[in-house]
Amino acid sequence: MIASMTPGDVGGATPAVLADLASLAAALDGVVPARTESNLLIGTWNLRAFADLTAKWEAAPSDSPKRDWRAVACIAEVISRFDVVAVQEVRRDTTALRFLLARLGTNWRAITSDVTQGDAGNGERLTFLYESTRIQPSGLVGEIVLPPAAQGPVLQFARTPYAAGFTRGSVGFTRGSVGFTLTTVHVMWGTTQTDRLPEITAFAQWMRAWADEPKDLNENLLVLGDFNLDRIGNPLYEAFVSTGLWPPTELNNVPRTVFDNDTSTHFYDQIAWFSKDTGASLLHGLTYQGKAGTFDFIPHAFAGHTRLDVSWRISDHYPLWIEFQL
Repeated sequence: MIASMTPGDVGGATPAVLADLASLAAALDGVVPARTESNLLIGTWNLRAFADLTAKWEAAPSDSPKRDWRAVACIAEVISRFDVVAVQEVRRDTTALRFLLARLGTNWRAITSDVTQGDAGNGERLTFLYESTRIQPSGLVGEIVLPPAAQGPVLQFARTPYAAGFTRGSVGFTRGSVGFTLTTVHVMWGTTQTDRLPEITAFAQWMRAWADEPKDLNENLLVLGDFNLDRIGNPLYEAFVSTGLWPPTELNNVPRTVFDNDTSTHFYDQIAWFSKDTGASLLHGLTYQGKAGTFDFIPHAFAGHTRLDVSWRISDHYPLWIEFQL
């Protein structure tokens, strides 16, 4: 749990804020595994239009944006449970991102891409937030750009996928470490499902080629983010897994958005890695033991607000998380 801000930070939190944070903390304790010396907790979260914020604890009905200090404090409470989180929909305006980092505390760092230009890029950047006493950057960062001569299903990504390498060791990094590379993406939405298919196909093919490249910086490749997929068996999902990407079955039936229900479910957000033709994982030094899930923040924050209201304050997407053992 993150300690409450002091008055010297941004002023005293209101009772409603403190109640939200206490409720979130208690619920997270029952859902997300605790950090240990031998585990790695990875998350992904599309934070809806994460840009500016109203500089007070409680945004008034006339304020714009509706996201305020209370909302970002709730976001920080969730993110603080992980070692590293990929965040999608961070915008050119980094006001909310800077406040989030301040709220998380001095041990937290950010690695972020530049903004993808053009209307299709939607003014978005892709960001990794990580707890620096638990993991460290390996030195690898990069954006996936298709070569001009590529004869593939798409000429270029609307929002450039972003990769960063990290290492995770025991406390103090005194007994070795395990390296891993995260590549995050926010696939374009388009007007129909078929608009998304070329990007998903190109991304899966590009990542597989990278995974198979000898002597490259491709240790323990994982992909995560908002792929705007639909359910298993749908052409979008089949394109995603066509090159051997494997999302854990524990994430098959969890809701992705605050608007999902029994008749409207999605597969938008994913965490996945590659496997061999035999089904054996290509990961080395990281073992998945069946612990992954989501976190439903709706019952624990902004009581009395509609789901639509909360979607503009916290997000319309739930976070996904996964635990590996070293």
